[in-house]
Amino acid sequence: MRNLDITTLRSFLAVANSGGVTRAAGFLNLTQSAVSMQLKRLEETLDLKLLDRSGRGVTLTPAGVQLQTYAQKMIELNDEIYSRLTDKSWEGELVLAVPHDIVYPVIPEVLKRMGRSHPRVKVQLVSSYTRDVKALFSKGEADVILTTEEHVGEGGETLATVPLRWVGAPGGTACRGRPLRLAYNLNCGFRPGAMAMLDAAGIDWEMAVTTDNDRTVEASVSADLAVTSSLEGHAADYLEYIDPGILPDQGVQKINLYGYAGSGNAGLVETMKSYLRQGFASLGAANTNAA
Repeated sequence: MRNLDITTLRSFLAVANSGGVTRAAGFLNLTQSAVSMQLKRLEETLDLKLLDRSGRGVTLTPAGVQLQTYAQKMIELNDEIYSRLTDKSWEGELVLAVPHDIVYPVIPEVLKRMGRSHPRVKVQLVSSYTRDVKALFSKGEADVILTTEEHVGEGGETLATVPLRWVGAPGGTACRGRPLRLAYNLNCGFRPGAMAMLDAAGIDWEMAVTTDNDRTVEASVSADLAVTSSLEGHAADYLEYIDPGILPDQGVQKINLYGYAGSGNAGLVETMKSYLRQGFASLGAANTNAA
């Protein structure tokens, strides 16, 4: 009976989730050659080809797809055993602050993973707007934050660059109406840019909904009474992205990661940041494959 090496499985999973050896090496803080050697060792152990390197990037073979699920379970179980039995220092509280429009689909999986690997750590999730999230971070009231911004600030790193899209009701016609009716939360950071962009394009608009409740915005848009903005891949299932060309292109936004380790939670902060990196890398790979 041969035994699988958790280290090689961890490298394989990083490559599978990120879609490439280079990005995986960055997540793991290893050299590309070290990751490649571990992948080769794993393939030799199983006597199977797990990765297809023939095209651009790296894709999983059928055997690799099957192994991915097992590898995830084994790594999570390994981390849970280790943390429960040995590392008693990984206790305490961690505040994670995230803009509400990017909570799904990554954050629930990250919280679940953190709960398994660090069951004695209490993670408090704060969901708000980027400006509020950054304010909490600046006051030291949040350990790790995500933001949606056009640029990345000092000490931050960009996890993903995502198109900002117009969204409306499925099959709706509000996007063609003039004046164009808009629905935004008063605190939404996308609101000023959208209005300025429409002005520059010479498109008449009016604010159909002015509210501080996101449910009101979504209800109005889903009823085809107005349009709004959302990051690609993060709109509600009952809304639809408007085809390019109908309204001005809103460009892209960066999903940025910041971590504050000055409170003595350095190990926990780095673990949370690592899980977030892997989560958004996996989401990006899934979106690319879907496209």
